Amino acid sequence: MNFEEFKTCGLRRSLDILSGKWKPLILSSLFEEEQVRFVELWRKMPRVSKKVLAEQLKQLEENDIIQRIEVYNFPPEVYYKLSDRARKLGPILDALHEWGNELNP
Repeated sequence: MNFEEFKTCGLRRSLDILSGKWKPLILSSLFEEEQVRFVELWRKMPRVSKKVLAEQLKQLEENDIIQRIEVYNFPPEVYYKLSDRARKLGPILDALHEWGNELNP
C-alpha cells in the first residue's frame, strides 16, 4: 500500500474516528446503557477533564458514532446514546477487548 492508498484506507479512517484516550471508554459505557448523561460519563472517568470529555464526545458525534439528545427541562439535561452506525462496532470492540486480554501484561 502506498501513501495515496493509505490516505483513503478504511482502516486508517476507522482508527482516526476511534482514536483518543477516552473514546473506547465512552463507547463501552454507551454499550452498557441505552443512554448516559454527560455527568454520569464524567464520573465513570474521573481523571478526564470535562473539557476533554466534551471534545471527545463532540468528535464522536461529528462522525455519527453517538447521538446527543437535549431534554429541555429545568435544569436542561443532555444525554448521549449510540447511533445505529455505532452498533456495528459492538462485535469489533468485543474482539479487541478479548485480543487485548490475551496479550502478556
